[in-house]
Amino acid sequence: MFILLAIGLASAILIGRITLLQVIDRPFLQSQGDARTLRHETIPAHRGMITDRNGEPLAISTPVVTLWANPQELPEDAIQRVMLAQALGMSLSDFEARVARFSEHEFMYLRRQMTPAAAQQVLNLRTPGVYPQREYKRYYPAGEVAAQLLGVTNVDDVGQEGLELSYQPYLAGRPGQRRVIKDRRGRLVRELGVINEAQPGGELTLAIDQRIQYMAYRELRAAVAENEADGGVLVMMDARTGEVLAMANLPSYNPNNRAGLDPRGLRNQALVDVFEPGSVMKPLAMAAVLESGVVDRNAVVDTSPGWMRLDQFTIRDFRNYGELDLAGILEHSSNVGMSRLALRLSDTAIWEKYNQLGLGQAPGTGFPGESTGSLPAPVRWSRSERATLSYGYGLSVSAVQLASAYGASQ
Repeated sequence: MFILLAIGLASAILIGRITLLQVIDRPFLQSQGDARTLRHETIPAHRGMITDRNGEPLAISTPVVTLWANPQELPEDAIQRVMLAQALGMSLSDFEARVARFSEHEFMYLRRQMTPAAAQQVLNLRTPGVYPQREYKRYYPAGEVAAQLLGVTNVDDVGQEGLELSYQPYLAGRPGQRRVIKDRRGRLVRELGVINEAQPGGELTLAIDQRIQYMAYRELRAAVAENEADGGVLVMMDARTGEVLAMANLPSYNPNNRAGLDPRGLRNQALVDVFEPGSVMKPLAMAAVLESGVVDRNAVVDTSPGWMRLDQFTIRDFRNYGELDLAGILEHSSNVGMSRLALRLSDTAIWEKYNQLGLGQAPGTGFPGESTGSLPAPVRWSRSERATLSYGYGLSVSAVQLASAYGASQ
């Protein structure tokens, strides 16, 4: 009877315990178990491709693998550590120093953005505490040829410069999420399903023609070398549509390998930098002269003696060209001839023409840091200011603004 009573009492206690665990405490225990094994993993979104007008890729994303580790799980065995360091391309001392720096943490990067093949060689060592993370890395087939235009992304695939930065929300896409079960070492046990599918980024098509871009860069590099210049800019546009077919800058850099990068090469000088254009403005000022109707197309201007005084300033030509027709003024780039014509017009005629051509206004490309240039408003202008504006001084423009202005005058 004593034995039966003991067995019955033990059975009652066991049934009570099972009831407590499976019924009363079940929600709490299940939530605690899930918190230790159930994980929500991010599914990286594929960044959208950038192509030229013909569909040729200018920027693409390739799959890579980032290796990370839990320092507290890494083996103490010296041989395993040596093999892991060698597979990662690190010296043992650097590896040990890095592990020591993160010894109090449960996460550290071992190496970012490895090729899948190289990462698999490390994973094949089956070192405890080493885990992979799938990511994407940006690759630029054109290299330095279109570097400033396209810009770059950082190690987290976020746009930092150029069009990559301007169109970051459009190109980035939306990461997804999946539910998985992992063991206490963080290893995947089972995938429970996708919560949200990753939404790939949008594709961006440029007006750039890659073939023309290569030729433009080649010719610009040759011109810079021939003239022993510090740098240069080349912009090619379709005068009928205003589309930019090529935009090259020097100095440049290789966006696929930024080691030893010269910061000067990051700037897209065609859109960001401005300069005082000088005599290249004379054809545009001549357009204002012809449109005004004040000066006859066959008019002749006397530029003798090759200089003139205005408001205590002296305006000079290279030499005395004597009498010049309108074409001759442009052919000889006569400052005196343009000044005499400008003074025949209304005070604002040339300014209005420049403003009509978009000078002093943002080009509207959406490129980060694009410059508006400077076109001072015609408030109490002196005669000398009106004259200098006609031959390209007293204002500043970017290369794109200048090319666009010439295209508009076609």
